[in-house]
Amino acid sequence: MAIQIAPSILSADFANLERDILEVADADWLHVDVMDGHFVPNMTLGLPVVERIAEVSPLPIDAHLMIDDPDRWAPRYAEAGAASVTFHLEAARDPRTIAADLHSLGKRASCAIKPGTAVEQVLPLIDTLDMVLVMTVEPGFGGQAFMEDMMPKLRTLRAAAEAAGRDLRIQTDGGIARATIGTVVEAGCDVVVAGSAIFGAEHRGAEIAALRELAGAVRHQV
Repeated sequence: MAIQIAPSILSADFANLERDILEVADADWLHVDVMDGHFVPNMTLGLPVVERIAEVSPLPIDAHLMIDDPDRWAPRYAEAGAASVTFHLEAARDPRTIAADLHSLGKRASCAIKPGTAVEQVLPLIDTLDMVLVMTVEPGFGGQAFMEDMMPKLRTLRAAAEAAGRDLRIQTDGGIARATIGTVVEAGCDVVVAGSAIFGAEHRGAEIAALRELAGAVRHQV
């Protein structure tokens, strides 16, 4: 599968959000972090803002729900316009039902795991998921240092997906930049979330192209 790039608007200028979104139109997804101040110690934006972003974004919305009660809220973000919704395994009561609800709305279902969560906990669910997100930082804030010790999780997921014959996307989020993108791609990642690396660049389109080129070179060698 081709490597996909998903700029995270957590690092965008919220006062000029539409402008920043349009400047990353060469990417594959727009990664939108939703935080409630409970599941993670930070707050970002909610349903009305995601709905408006979906109206102006040239990219499909990849909504990452770092919130309590995703069983209730995940379908609502799908209805608000997100093409892919990621809920956290640690917060979900019934992950399979969440995935089924998202699929019934014609949306992609993804499950995220925090650094402290064993990858074995999500493996029984890969038959119902479109993507698994492995956090490579502690969720809640952008600009954190990349956790390379998460790479065995990616390798385990990739091996399990191949063994099951599943077309499973594997995503990483946290500390991804030119220096680390090759590491995650080599370990099995094919959807890369990058926030400060892209939105902190002077030329965002050029940074996306550079990340894509680096990822593609590593993928060609694997």
